[in-house]
Amino acid sequence: MARKPAQEPAQRWRELVEAVEDARRRYYQHDAATMSDAEYDVLFRELVDLETAHPELASADSPTQSVGGERSEMFEPVEHLQRMLSLDNAFSEDELAAWAARIERDLGATPELLCELKIDGLAVDIVYDRGRLRSLATRGDGRVGEDVTYNVRYIPAIPRQLTGSAGHPVPDLVEVRGEVYFPTAAFEALNDEMLAAGRSPFANARNAGAGTLRQRVDRREAELSVMRDKGSTTVPRLEAELELAKRRLGGLQLIVHGVGVWQGHEPSRQSEAYHALRSWGLPTSDRAKVVGSLAEVQEFVGYYGEHRHDVEHEIDGVVIKVDDLATQGRLGSTSRAPRWAIAYKYPPEVVRTRLLDIEVNVGRTGRVTPFAVMEPVKVAGSTVSMATLHNQEEVVRKGVLIGDLVFLRKAGDVIPEVLGPVVEERTGDERAFVMPTHCPSCGTPLAPAKEGDVDIRCPNARSCPSQLRERVFHVASRGALDIEGLGFKAAMALLDEGIVADEGDVLGLGRDDLLRSQFFTRAEAGGGRVLTANAEKLLTELDTARSRPLWRVIVALSIRHVGPTAAQALAREIGDLDRIAAMSAEELAAVEGVGPIIGRAVVDWFEVDWHRDVVEKWRAAGVLLAEERVEAGPRPLDGVTVVITGTVEGFSRDGATLAVQEAGGKVSGSVSKKTDFVVVGENPGSKYDKAVSLGRPILDAAGFAVLLEQGPEAAAAVATTGAP
Repeated sequence: MARKPAQEPAQRWRELVEAVEDARRRYYQHDAATMSDAEYDVLFRELVDLETAHPELASADSPTQSVGGERSEMFEPVEHLQRMLSLDNAFSEDELAAWAARIERDLGATPELLCELKIDGLAVDIVYDRGRLRSLATRGDGRVGEDVTYNVRYIPAIPRQLTGSAGHPVPDLVEVRGEVYFPTAAFEALNDEMLAAGRSPFANARNAGAGTLRQRVDRREAELSVMRDKGSTTVPRLEAELELAKRRLGGLQLIVHGVGVWQGHEPSRQSEAYHALRSWGLPTSDRAKVVGSLAEVQEFVGYYGEHRHDVEHEIDGVVIKVDDLATQGRLGSTSRAPRWAIAYKYPPEVVRTRLLDIEVNVGRTGRVTPFAVMEPVKVAGSTVSMATLHNQEEVVRKGVLIGDLVFLRKAGDVIPEVLGPVVEERTGDERAFVMPTHCPSCGTPLAPAKEGDVDIRCPNARSCPSQLRERVFHVASRGALDIEGLGFKAAMALLDEGIVADEGDVLGLGRDDLLRSQFFTRAEAGGGRVLTANAEKLLTELDTARSRPLWRVIVALSIRHVGPTAAQALAREIGDLDRIAAMSAEELAAVEGVGPIIGRAVVDWFEVDWHRDVVEKWRAAGVLLAEERVEAGPRPLDGVTVVITGTVEGFSRDGATLAVQEAGGKVSGSVSKKTDFVVVGENPGSKYDKAVSLGRPILDAAGFAVLLEQGPEAAAAVATTGAP
């Protein structure tokens, strides 16, 4: 079977990201949609399927990455009253038993446990003020989500007014957490409707529900109103699309499974809270069950493991919680998950499919990654046609041949993985994969980056077309300089047309440069060419990008191993790119959050002549290569090392860190005997436990204020300690 060129998956991903983001900008920001819902749905679904099947292509730049991550810029932000935490997972009975044993050890007894089904839906946060719905938001990053309150008017399952009773009065303020989902029957009907209309079906119920809830129905209504006033011929189509959106919203269901803030008479148990929620009109699961032993938990897990497809909605496991709320508080949470709850994930589904080919991608740092191309198959709710194979050694270890029938699973119901071949099904026509000896993009001989490295790389970093395109595009990515208008197609055009030679030329682009590009210009009636609106936007974005913080500049340089965390550490502690370039690997490694591998990578990068040329081009273009620091003023925390864990009242996480730094102190990411103070906010993590074990001074929000305003001596007087 003939295959498309090996670079096609990565290139197609870039094309889909650019097309979807452009459609969103035009539709939601400019009220000038350039494609129908059907075309948009096909593009978005293809993007979701590609990222599900080929995880090494997915990144935070993708428009699909909003749930459980940063919120989409399409929606207004909503700050949750209490942070929405994730859940730790158990994938075996042994892991579940180990969690239960830790709970029993910490408490000295076995508490009653609440078992409930883990719905495969979209997590939401709902706030009711005096019984009236105030906001509905997606989880976002756990602290800030997306405001989708407007859509509630079309979702009957979510009450807009709570009704209390004498036994269960509605609190003045209550924040509840739940899961929005499509019932299996409604999802299947939706896909039948999509297919009947000639559209691509949704891959799974969760994505269908998430996409439905996160529609901007208000924008559609506004556009329809304008078009009606204009007497536009598009009104019938817009009306039909709006009714379809409302009908889909009406099919969504909700199950509430937790509470955040609760002002008023609070329940003593989670199960009691569920009774109260249900009495107010909020839907809770009738399958939740309180049990008194691990054996009963395992019985509950085993039953629904066998009957998971008998439930009216998709489930991917069981959530087990300590039922008593006071005990939950005693057990506390880590930085990301409560210690009093765990999600038991059912074993991933395993299917068989044909391995059609093994191809390779070339990334921006030259890494050549093999991936499996398979006959499309549905596994764990989504259709998979590709899966990563990591490197040549992994292909050999798994023993797979091209043409094999293979076992495929989605580990953790997320990442497609080739387990190995079905050997007994071989016909003799299968063939071994041979890692290319030369780069498929530029023809350069491939080699490990260093002796013993299992990753094969293209060393032609400067001029390999694949690496060049990826690096130019990376400069503009959201994690780097965030330049809107410089997508993958634009990056290709700038390189192909000779407008830029490498990423160093990007920040120096001006009007005259773009006028030489066919991609960024359009023909005038008189025969000349003028810049497109996108080109004008790009020029504005470039001006903004030249003033981005130093850490973003460091990320944009594409230094191996250096992501946002390490870049922020370097910018915070050193603050000047020239100083960073002059430091030794040992000096860099000593920076908190850097370490020897990253330190050596930074030194190696700056030893390359053309890398330094990139920096000089950016300097000449006016890019800020140093942090602006205010040296004047009191610095009461000089020489003081502070660790911050949890959310400190009155501060964002970055704000608390900045306050310490502005006072001359150092913020560390880990607790040691050299730590002077540990500031503990709401929902502290394991750093609090480490501070207690080491007996380091601990400050609450009030103590933190004393530290900032009066200095370390005054703070020491109000600090507590974990020393015995």
